[in-house]
Amino acid sequence: MKPVKIAILSLTHGHTRKYFQTLHDNPNLVWIAVSAESEKVRDIFLKSNYDVPCYMSDDEMFENHPDIEAVVMASANNRHISQVRECVKRGIHILSMKIPTFMMDEYDEMIRLVEESGIVCQIELEMHDNPVVARIKQLFEKETLGRVNGINATNITLSPVWAFPWQGVPEESYGERVPLREGDKRFRGGALCDHPHIFDMIRWLTGSDIEYIYAEAGPNIRTDIEVEDILLVNGKMTNGVSFLLDPSWSRLEERLEVPGPGWEVFPKRMEVNFTISGEKGVMLADCFGPNVYHNGAPNDRYTVQYTYFDEWIGLMDEFVGCIRNHTVPKINLKWHKKTIRAINACYESISTGQPVYLT
Repeated sequence: MKPVKIAILSLTHGHTRKYFQTLHDNPNLVWIAVSAESEKVRDIFLKSNYDVPCYMSDDEMFENHPDIEAVVMASANNRHISQVRECVKRGIHILSMKIPTFMMDEYDEMIRLVEESGIVCQIELEMHDNPVVARIKQLFEKETLGRVNGINATNITLSPVWAFPWQGVPEESYGERVPLREGDKRFRGGALCDHPHIFDMIRWLTGSDIEYIYAEAGPNIRTDIEVEDILLVNGKMTNGVSFLLDPSWSRLEERLEVPGPGWEVFPKRMEVNFTISGEKGVMLADCFGPNVYHNGAPNDRYTVQYTYFDEWIGLMDEFVGCIRNHTVPKINLKWHKKTIRAINACYESISTGQPVYLT
């Protein structure tokens, strides 16, 4: 298979650095260039010592490298629509960060542009390529638990706001400045905008969609940010499966500008766990369990070293395969739109104090 010539746009998303080694080492990819939105972001990239040119604008990068076939769109959520328009105009395939947009008119425009142009647009939800999740999916397909009646899932992390400030700016994270509810000083755009994975996962595992959803936001544990960091979500799927989700930033962190060892206050900076109940039994799954913890630098406390399978390898291989074989990714814009509708429904529920029906 002919390698795909690929670039990265913006470098401002928290997942960006996880692509560097994959793009560098994967024989199915030729890493051409990156663009940065600030000198600070550019300088951080240059210190990574990859021999890849870095430009201060997308247009400059595209003009200097007309052979770019695809991009990883690693910008703030509110930048995605303009970058999609530009990529479509140039016929460039897109791997979009996990939230294309929360604005449904923009989402519909993205769908239309992608369909009319024929480019591939895959949504970055790397959890689908996690081996634990793959095993869960196999057990679902075999109906090992019998009829599943309930799923409890967590996607709890520390907050990326200190390293990626746009994730604490409502206009850049959510897309506009919308109060969480009347009388609340916080705005949409926090943990809920960072953790679509488990919403996506319950749809994918059950093969069903969300019938109704109810959400509550608790008091922030970070009192100096203006977006939500603690919330709880429950509801029911159209096939009768009940769910309880915790997509919070409930792991405290050192406020580092560049993530690294010592960022976590707790030994484990991320918990993606599933408890799945069925007629024949219960399944417990820890999607990020096989880690090494060490006691020491830089803050004389437990620090995590991840040793799990790199989901980005499978994610990028699927992206390349879709480009070369002219196929549609499993997490595409049309499919993912229902996940974003569900997250918007959570915000509506927080605002009204009532469940929101999606079907």
